[in-house]
Amino acid sequence: MRGFIGLMAALIIGATAVVLLATTIAMAGVPTITAEELKAKLGGPDLTILDVRREAHWKASDRKIVGAVREDPNAVQSWAGKYAHERTLVLYCA
Repeated sequence: MRGFIGLMAALIIGATAVVLLATTIAMAGVPTITAEELKAKLGGPDLTILDVRREAHWKASDRKIVGAVREDPNAVQSWAGKYAHERTLVLYCA
């Protein structure tokens, strides 16, 4: 029972963190895109998709967007400037 309560508490805290992050992004004016909108833009000449999952999660996953470039989420300063400013950058970590 104790393990179940701990698991539920972790899930609630995680869900709260996701909601707070989404709210922060929305308030900061960071544009978002739905999966359907992204799918319609795939292959476009002005689109770059960046997979910013941690390396272990990226390596373990069998779900990757074809053509996406993996970048280290802890090293944004080292790669942020290498993408053309006129391109649309889509960062994902799911």
